[in-house]
Amino acid sequence: MQRVLTILKSGLFFRDRGDIYQENFVMTYLAFKDDNINTISEALFIAEDKIGDYYKFSSEQWKKFQYDVKTLASLDENEITSFAFALLNKCTRATEGFDSSTKKRDFYFICLQDHLILNALQRDKDLTLLPLLVYIFTHELVHIVRFCNFFQRYEVSGKTREEEEALVHETTFKILKRIALKNMNYILDSYKHHRPCELAV
Repeated sequence: MQRVLTILKSGLFFRDRGDIYQENFVMTYLAFKDDNINTISEALFIAEDKIGDYYKFSSEQWKKFQYDVKTLASLDENEITSFAFALLNKCTRATEGFDSSTKKRDFYFICLQDHLILNALQRDKDLTLLPLLVYIFTHELVHIVRFCNFFQRYEVSGKTREEEEALVHETTFKILKRIALKNMNYILDSYKHHRPCELAV
């Protein structure tokens, strides 16, 4: 039985005898089940490992990338989308420095959109959860690496955003193209039109 997350939304207006009332209405989304959490953890581990190999990161270098993963059950209303498998949300966190001073650091949340991922898996029987999540995490972590290293600003739009997305899809392909994971080639092929050019495997 698939778990369903119920979210109350407000702001629906209706007119009755000339009066306007505001009513809460319910939207339901498919959400990850408890047994999906192990797959999510495994996918994140694989993505971190492959990105570390690609960029030659040491364990110390990894520490500067501050991020966490949220699933639908813990997303705020403004973190739910209908057009992407994940949303990258940036915030600032206060941390204590060695000199007891408080410093602010950028922190990122990878907000998984359970409902869109699970709907895609239901629509396409060739998709499986682990390789899809590996692709999603790798893609979002490449963004984080680029933001933290000032290769790109987080706040971009228009053509610059499109170019950034194409470059990140290309980098994700380079990182994952030789991974020995069942159905990964199917995922990579599905995203080939998002890359700026065809790349030799």
